[in-house]
Amino acid sequence: MYLVDTNIWLEVLLEQDRKHEAHRFLTDIDPSYLNVTDFTIYSIGIILSKLGELDLLERFYKDVIYESNVNIISLAKTDMFKVIKIEKKYGLDFDDAYQYVSAEEYDLKIVSFDSDFDKTDIGRISPTDALKKK
Repeated sequence: MYLVDTNIWLEVLLEQDRKHEAHRFLTDIDPSYLNVTDFTIYSIGIILSKLGELDLLERFYKDVIYESNVNIISLAKTDMFKVIKIEKKYGLDFDDAYQYVSAEEYDLKIVSFDSDFDKTDIGRISPTDALKKK
């Protein structure tokens, strides 16, 4: 089971350099194995809204939240202290620490292009590596 980091979704949505790798992962892995945090959902909403991409945001919400089997996970309010602890321990920013604690709480592997996770004990895997383990 995988926790899909925000940057994987944004690669595809914003048609960035690694969009093909991210898209292949998102389409080749059974959606029921994919998890996304509520934080990611909100972050994508903020980013796409700021870019004026409301139609794209609406499509993303429809496709990912309402019409797929992607699991949306969130942390309990008491987990926020864990997020702060992880920020301090690994020097992560808040969003990466939130993803880390979510992965830990739900026993998920983080799929990300963000190398900041490499300095943690749980690390991360790339979309290509996740497909190799399929």
